[in-house]
Amino acid sequence: MHIPKPSPAVERWHKPLFILFLISWVVSFVFLCLGLNSPAERRWTEGILLLSATVTSLVALGRRLPLQNVVMTALCIAFISSAIMTVAALTGIPLGPYVYSEDVGEKMFDVLPWTVPLIWIVVVVNGRGVARLMMRPWRKTNYYGFWVIGLTCGMAVLLDLGLEPFAVFVRDYWIWQVPKSVPHWYTAPWVNFLGWFVVTLSILAFSIPWLINKQPIKLPIDYHPLIVWLLINVWLMTGNALHQLWPAVALSLAGNITASIYAIRGARW
Repeated sequence: MHIPKPSPAVERWHKPLFILFLISWVVSFVFLCLGLNSPAERRWTEGILLLSATVTSLVALGRRLPLQNVVMTALCIAFISSAIMTVAALTGIPLGPYVYSEDVGEKMFDVLPWTVPLIWIVVVVNGRGVARLMMRPWRKTNYYGFWVIGLTCGMAVLLDLGLEPFAVFVRDYWIWQVPKSVPHWYTAPWVNFLGWFVVTLSILAFSIPWLINKQPIKLPIDYHPLIVWLLINVWLMTGNALHQLWPAVALSLAGNITASIYAIRGARW
């Protein structure tokens, strides 16, 4: 049976698109550090950063999967995340009540910002890439797939622990509408993080068939997801640090250092 291989064109475009992401990250990082906070400046720099992060993540995925798998993966993540987050924006389920601001991007159908499905693509693709590196020493065990799914969901929650204070206090992306008596993390109710775990799990449940590599060939170790993941988290941590949100910085730093140690250890196994 013929098994489709990754497209050679994807390999050619991987490096220039990754460089474009790095450039957009540096520009956005400099703007963040210099306090260039006008809505217009934020929208174009951070919009390009998110777009480039999405593209480079999918192109990197295309280095080990056929093009149709990458396309279907992106469509699954975008569709499922959009559906769930639309319900969440309208009803508060499963994350809690919140309202998006204009700073997070233009809204589709006056409900969901266009940036939201792209955020989920970056989170799921790269979070799973880091989880695969961490679990590489146990890739031939019976429960490898379940551990990768669980770790991917955990990585998504870890990123959101840094994203929530950044989104609320640094960039005003959204506003949580919960009473002060409700236990929260920088105004985000704790149920939100359970919601992120459930949303990630739901996305993986439908996209996993397209993410599985069915090619009987040995593929090189790919650090790309780890690099993208760490750069996004460094950007969030820097913004939080500039606003003295130290518990968020400490938690993100500890979690990502731990994940990086296990990912690098796993990659070298």
